[in-house]
Amino acid sequence: MTRIEVITSVERRRRWSRAEKERWVAALEAPGAVAVEVARRAGVDPSLLYRWRRQAMASREVVSFVPVAIAADAAEHAAEPAEPPPAAMTIEFSGGARLKVEGAPDAGTLTRVIGALSRAERRR
Repeated sequence: MTRIEVITSVERRRRWSRAEKERWVAALEAPGAVAVEVARRAGVDPSLLYRWRRQAMASREVVSFVPVAIAADAAEHAAEPAEPPPAAMTIEFSGGARLKVEGAPDAGTLTRVIGALSRAERRR
């Protein structure tokens, strides 16, 4: 036997910087990249690369809102003849906020807007 290894302490988990994680996620997303090969070069399990990619995608999510106009009381506008919108709905939140939706917004946008307003409502 020519080699002896002496372990003197408990092996700690490796800490990866944000830059390192971003670099390996970018390598994973490159055209033709194979996750197992990228993981082998990084010295990690492929599942860790996928976790980092999910975290990166979650931080990149951009919330988009539909335009909203806040109108004064209906009594102020009673003198103005207005045509009703073709399709409209008003959502009233428990704190008194109202969201008026005209037309047909896509479901994803409407879900994000209602979710954002609901979270703001809960923080009060």
